[in-house]
Amino acid sequence: MIATLLLKLREEQGQQDTANIQWVNSLTAAMKNSCYVFALILLPIAACGGSAIDGITIADVQGNGPASPMEGETVSVEGIVTGDFQSDGKGEHGDLGGFYLQAEHPDADAATSDGVFVYEGASAMVDVRVGNKVIVTGVVKEYFGETQINAATVSIIGTGTVQAISLVLPATNTIANSDGEPIADLERFEGMLVRIAEPLTINELYFLERYGELTLASGGRLFQFTNGNSPDVTGYASHREAIAARMLVLDDGYRNQSNSPIRHLETALTSGSSIRVGDSVENLTGNLRFARGSGGNGRETWRLMPTSRPKFVTDNPRPGAPDIGGELRVASFNVLNLFSTVDSGDRICGPASRSGCRGADSAAERLRQLEKTTTALLMIDADIVGLIELENNAHDSLQVIVNSLNATAGANTYAFLDTGTVGNDAIKTGFVFKPARVRTIGRHAILDSSIDPRFKDHRNRAALAQTFSQRSNDARLTIVVNHFKSKASSCERDGDPNRQDGQGNCNQTRSAAATAIVNWLASDPTASGDPDFLIVGDLNAYGQEDPLQVLAHAGFVNLLEFGNKAEAYSYIFGSQSGALDHALASPSLSSQVAQTIEWHINADESPAHDYNLENGRDPAIFDGSTPYRASDHDPIIIGLDLSNK
Repeated sequence: MIATLLLKLREEQGQQDTANIQWVNSLTAAMKNSCYVFALILLPIAACGGSAIDGITIADVQGNGPASPMEGETVSVEGIVTGDFQSDGKGEHGDLGGFYLQAEHPDADAATSDGVFVYEGASAMVDVRVGNKVIVTGVVKEYFGETQINAATVSIIGTGTVQAISLVLPATNTIANSDGEPIADLERFEGMLVRIAEPLTINELYFLERYGELTLASGGRLFQFTNGNSPDVTGYASHREAIAARMLVLDDGYRNQSNSPIRHLETALTSGSSIRVGDSVENLTGNLRFARGSGGNGRETWRLMPTSRPKFVTDNPRPGAPDIGGELRVASFNVLNLFSTVDSGDRICGPASRSGCRGADSAAERLRQLEKTTTALLMIDADIVGLIELENNAHDSLQVIVNSLNATAGANTYAFLDTGTVGNDAIKTGFVFKPARVRTIGRHAILDSSIDPRFKDHRNRAALAQTFSQRSNDARLTIVVNHFKSKASSCERDGDPNRQDGQGNCNQTRSAAATAIVNWLASDPTASGDPDFLIVGDLNAYGQEDPLQVLAHAGFVNLLEFGNKAEAYSYIFGSQSGALDHALASPSLSSQVAQTIEWHINADESPAHDYNLENGRDPAIFDGSTPYRASDHDPIIIGLDLSNK
């Protein structure tokens, strides 16, 4: 009889009279021991588990702190659907296994959110649409820091509208996530439909292809602290807080990885064009979610799940072939583990054939990598190129590059410096050059621990120096190509900890290597008889860090100072741009430098454009006739007018 009465009430009221919620809950309480689930009533009730708490709003569920004060309790709430991310292909905006619900009339407390995510799982209970007025009963849960209602029942009771609330960055405050990293304090907007009126700048695309996310920030491009500031613990901490307040992740709204086509990758401005770091995004509207993305291993932060198509603006167009002054052109290029050996997983690489291989995992990837690298090198059109991250074998890794270059440029246009293996690492540095433009003078020289114990070659890759002579006037130049220890892994075992001043891991190791290079070059290791030295390569140090200061104090001029040094960059890490690749000239050489540029073909691009084929990538995205994303580092190109003194 009770079920009949409830059904009649539902028919008469059209499920719109929420005042009956308390009455239904009181009936449920009376039947608490019946252990029946009434799925057809106004608010379906799990009688054996206790009644839902009545009179609850979404703001009550959210509370005014980072976690819900009602976690673990069963509640019934009413609201308007603002974002449809249901599974089974029913989501209008994506697939997150549920939808966003927001109170039709917000409460008076600005500290509490009026929106919440309703989680249904793999199957949608009811196919909701944006604008539906819905009553949800379920258990309040915290899922990786996001307040959710795990729905037991969903009932559509009518329609309504909710206006997106304005969200302005930078946020007023920051908070620490569970990893101790600062993030914007946007808790009061969790789950709500928000609109960001100001353009936001794209600052990272690394996770776009795999996880459908890109990092945005107000106020333009983010730069590494020590790119333009002296290392400092307090200053670095303040920097982290300041950029955290500016940042937000734009997600694709899907749980699945490697979705094809890649949402957001291609712009609508030009056929085949691609978004880049430095471009901006306008018309951002969507639901604000707190989540740990990137397959559950990413940064725990705030993410916007778009409910309308964002507008991408090309503020940073792809550069064409570099136009640079000077009679002689020199370049430095980290080619991102270009191996002549395919990485099969066996430890067969390195001088002792006991190191793991890197780079291409198949013959097809190897061809794609070589094609794009060749395109980039031909467009650079340098007379001498110092290469970084080559397979450290006798000569094959250099030979395949030269063969590929000459297949297009003509026989004998390029040659390589045959050094054999260099050091003990799996990768090495090397030179390719145009023999019609320059010739080598004497033998090459290698700096490692045997030459100077301060140069720790179990951390740094051995430095390689060679003297070249310009054929037009016999002017000489000695170039040293380097690859210092990265910031990625710890050097604490060497007594070289991360001091949290912005310089990262292994700063003392890199600084000692810089000191060793200064002393080594003072001895003229290639017997050039000429004071013109050019230090190039991946120094893994930003512009104001100690290794660069060591070189500056020795008189070497950082050629990136020809532009705005604080805004120089060749690499992007953690959504911040910075110059890890450098060119530094001895005092006598600096006056002969016509121009120095960073050719931004790589760092600003999505990895989706590189040679890789894993994770179900669409092979058609690749275009080997363009240089874009040939590597993850941008090349440095130097134009010189050498004089024969």
